[in-house]
Amino acid sequence: MNMIDIIPAIDIIGGKCVRLVQGNYNVKKIYSNKPLETAKAFEGAGIKRLHLVDLDGAKAGHVINLRVLSDIASGTQLIIDFGGGIKTDADIQQVFDNGAKMVTIGSIAVTNPAMLDAWIARYGNDKIILGADVKGNKIAITGWMDTTDNHLFQYLTEKKKVGIRKVLTTDISKDGMLKGPAIELYKKIKQYFPDFYLIASGGITTISDIEELKKTGADAVVIGKAIYENRILLDDLKKFL
Repeated sequence: MNMIDIIPAIDIIGGKCVRLVQGNYNVKKIYSNKPLETAKAFEGAGIKRLHLVDLDGAKAGHVINLRVLSDIASGTQLIIDFGGGIKTDADIQQVFDNGAKMVTIGSIAVTNPAMLDAWIARYGNDKIILGADVKGNKIAITGWMDTTDNHLFQYLTEKKKVGIRKVLTTDISKDGMLKGPAIELYKKIKQYFPDFYLIASGGITTISDIEELKKTGADAVVIGKAIYENRILLDDLKKFL
């Protein structure tokens, strides 16, 4: 039976742990003023990974919440992947210098593919996760505010050629809705790209959602709102750890 990695998400606005609905910055709920305490609770439950998203950075186009990253990296043993606003060589270097083990690259992979290629060459494809988030099968960027003309499967084919092997795909229509994930989408991605390390994100609401995603062959799952709203308890996740 394949394993599935459990990756809680901490999304940051103004240094606080928040969740949006479908990426809408106007529909924001603050869950904690202390992201480090949230991260420590995850670690205490046996979680090993963390998906840390700088929502301020995603919107502004440059990394903003480095302090939160640094605090969590130095205050826990969690393996952190960091995304949001990574646009320059200085941004990505700062993120690694502040304790991230991996980065999730979304917008720049569309707007400046040569830079993504350079980062894969410099840091290795094990440290670069492609953030391929979709609205109706088209890639969305800039904190999901802009939808591009790139079709998901064509886009993934292109990125595979330049060495991408880790992909995080969020079906934006599902994000924050607590109505279940896009099972068919992940099944199809895994079918076409069996050697990708596929991280499913968006809509995960129950333990059975994780079981279903496991059956698709997804390698990991990002869980956000369901944890914060107590739909999924940290104790319930122990069977996957």
